[in-house]
Amino acid sequence: MKLNRRNFIQKASASAVGAGVFSMLPSRIWDPPAAPSDKINIGLIGCNSQGFWDLKCHLDFNDAVCVALCDIDSKVLNKRASEIKKTYKQIPKLYNDFRKMLEQKEIDAVIIGTPDHWHCLQLVYACQAGKDVYVEKPMANSIAECNVMAKASNYYNRIVQVGQQQRSGFVFQESMKMIKDGTIGKLRKVNAWGNFNYGTGADPLPDSNVPEGVDYDMWLGPAPLRPFNMNRFHGSWRHFWDYGGGLMSDWGVHLLDIGLWAKDLVQAPSQVLTYAANSSTEKKVRDTFDTMTVVYPKKDYVINWDMTAGVQQGPYQKLYGLAFIGEKATIVTDRSSYQVFPEWDEEKKAAKTAAKSFKEGKESHAQHARNFLDCIKSRKAPACPPESGRVAALHAHIPNICARTGEPVLFWDDTNSRFINSEKANTLIKPEYRAPWTFPKI
Repeated sequence: MKLNRRNFIQKASASAVGAGVFSMLPSRIWDPPAAPSDKINIGLIGCNSQGFWDLKCHLDFNDAVCVALCDIDSKVLNKRASEIKKTYKQIPKLYNDFRKMLEQKEIDAVIIGTPDHWHCLQLVYACQAGKDVYVEKPMANSIAECNVMAKASNYYNRIVQVGQQQRSGFVFQESMKMIKDGTIGKLRKVNAWGNFNYGTGADPLPDSNVPEGVDYDMWLGPAPLRPFNMNRFHGSWRHFWDYGGGLMSDWGVHLLDIGLWAKDLVQAPSQVLTYAANSSTEKKVRDTFDTMTVVYPKKDYVINWDMTAGVQQGPYQKLYGLAFIGEKATIVTDRSSYQVFPEWDEEKKAAKTAAKSFKEGKESHAQHARNFLDCIKSRKAPACPPESGRVAALHAHIPNICARTGEPVLFWDDTNSRFINSEKANTLIKPEYRAPWTFPKI
């Protein structure tokens, strides 16, 4: 599907997001073949893990074609190319420099599955190249990067889907309907939590030589130059501020996003109260925090975040989840289920609303991919547009900045993009890019 044909494609496929009907990955066997003019050509940047999973979720629909793969690790790149050829009978062009990939004119959309510190430059360059973008969460590794990415998406008029796929999941969609139709009464509080073993960091390892076939300078990109260490590479990079924000920006951004969606908030938090520590006794390496409690006061409700890495227990016997506490009932949900726990009306001797439960047991990456493909064709806003991705990311970044600066409370001025009460915190809004990379301007 060429860029100059997009304006003529007005009728999108029925969205799996709106209907909530896809409970499993679609079968290409039963999908009708798409016409050549209806095909969406996709390039993937970052092929090792989540990015490749995102790509497969797109390719399981017959109107998506992989025409390019890009990765700084030649072993990963060749392995993924082989898998694409075997599974989908497609032969993508291979790159180790995403800028070269973006010059490939037949690409309609790119998926960005790189570490967080790369998201900003890659999204802005892709938008400038006329590509639509599916970018993994968190949207970026800093507040300033999130701001410029949202601006670029609108300035270049691109469809951008942030990989907060829970917005495309039936369980969370149904929970939002119940909250907004008054089933639980006035929403008073949202409690969100995430407890995972991996959040404590990685086992200590010495610095080592760069593995064969890895372009380490390109992997670092705008991040500071440091000796190579496997703990800062595949899999565990998110425990270091140079590249990620720990468990807070990995799982926190997902769950806080749903707490914001309950009131359709796209505003950054004006006030954040944070407790953070590294309280685990395990000997791990990390910059980020393993224990956090955060309070976000809102206009007419409050969101609470609680995180204890290194344990796998949590409220309602869930290691992660949300509790939406209303006057009539509480909805408890995770990605696979929800339960409605009604309050008791002593005067009427009856429950204030009906008890209800649902268990699906499925993820929603496929629905989110389908929504992105549909929106590329229709040019309508996707399930998680840049504005939603930005505000969710800021709800993760600001508590991390609280913790890093030792400020228990920060007040944020979103209009001027600065903290009101801490110049130290203001120094962490925008990263300093390593030459020759420069922070993008729109």
